[in-house]
Amino acid sequence: MAAYIHHIATETPEFIYSNEFTRERMKGWISEPRAKRMVEMIYDRTGIETRYSASDDFMKEEGGLFRTQEDGTLNSPSTGERNALYAKAARELAVKLARKTLAECPQFAKEEITHVVFASCTGFANPGPEYHLMRELGLREDVERYTIGFMGCYAAFPALRMAAQFCEANAEAVVLVMCLELCSLHLQVSEKPESIVANALFADGAAAALVSARAPVAGRPFYRVHGFRSALVPSSEAHMAWDIGDHGFNMVLSAYVPELIGSNIREILGGILGKHGLAAGDIDEWAVHPGGRAILDQIEEQLGLGAEALEMSRSVLRDYGNMSSPTVMFVLKGLLEEAETERAMTCAIAFGPGLTVETAVLERCGAAIPPAAVEPAVMAQAQAAVV
Repeated sequence: MAAYIHHIATETPEFIYSNEFTRERMKGWISEPRAKRMVEMIYDRTGIETRYSASDDFMKEEGGLFRTQEDGTLNSPSTGERNALYAKAARELAVKLARKTLAECPQFAKEEITHVVFASCTGFANPGPEYHLMRELGLREDVERYTIGFMGCYAAFPALRMAAQFCEANAEAVVLVMCLELCSLHLQVSEKPESIVANALFADGAAAALVSARAPVAGRPFYRVHGFRSALVPSSEAHMAWDIGDHGFNMVLSAYVPELIGSNIREILGGILGKHGLAAGDIDEWAVHPGGRAILDQIEEQLGLGAEALEMSRSVLRDYGNMSSPTVMFVLKGLLEEAETERAMTCAIAFGPGLTVETAVLERCGAAIPPAAVEPAVMAQAQAAVV
């Protein structure tokens, strides 16, 4: 029994910051001249133009969580203070996104939802966002809820895999999958390169998907799930990690991560593609988690992809930054919305602490932009020529 991703919806917090604004803010909070130059260089090379945040503190000197102190430096809120804002903002964003998802996919009524799978690594609350979206949307009380916690940027794949397994085992299952991260709440001003890189890349956002074994509705594109696979990059554990400190969550992010991923990606992909009788040349569309511009460059080079293959990933990175787990779902949604062909084999890839690489083979079915959607004048000329 096949499982289908019928719809993907996305949402962001209301506060948006340009890369130039956040770069100058960060330079203002750092005193050491060499670190200021490093901030300038790193921010200018990210490929990011705008990012969203659940906090408006960065626009003002006297914020609620983040405040500029008398000496010009940024205060360092406790982990508890940051988590309190996560609990409030994540609840609001989760409810808003769940409502949007159901409104955009009317073939599923809220009463039909049987499972909620929620993934997040940037905060903790119990009752959590998945509980509140159930209450505020009026879902059935016997809905099964699962939280996938602290897995990082690749968590969308364990969440979607779990949803697909529920649906393959039960034809009546309808699963709401949600990935929600508020990375900006863990901003830490430091002169360490890995801290500067993390501040320059990460942002806030959320994505949701409706998964079931029900036959998809004609006229709108969807994904058929073929399979998932997990892999670990050898000797890489120390290069990417995410742990809890007294002043927020701490990111360990080595400069060698793009090279480690690039040097192993062909072998890792060979596992899942070979399992389905495919090779890299059989993939029509690539949905790669844009962990950073250097990672995308490595993937493109090592797989011998054309310049347009990762265009959607680069577009998401440019407009939203790295939102951790929801980011690859933003890419998948973008590919659905711009689909012009009736079918495309899609390979989706995400990376996270460990280094862990999660992959999925999906089949995109249906076109969002019909081939007939051409300029009326061009159509009229073609018809005249036939006559």
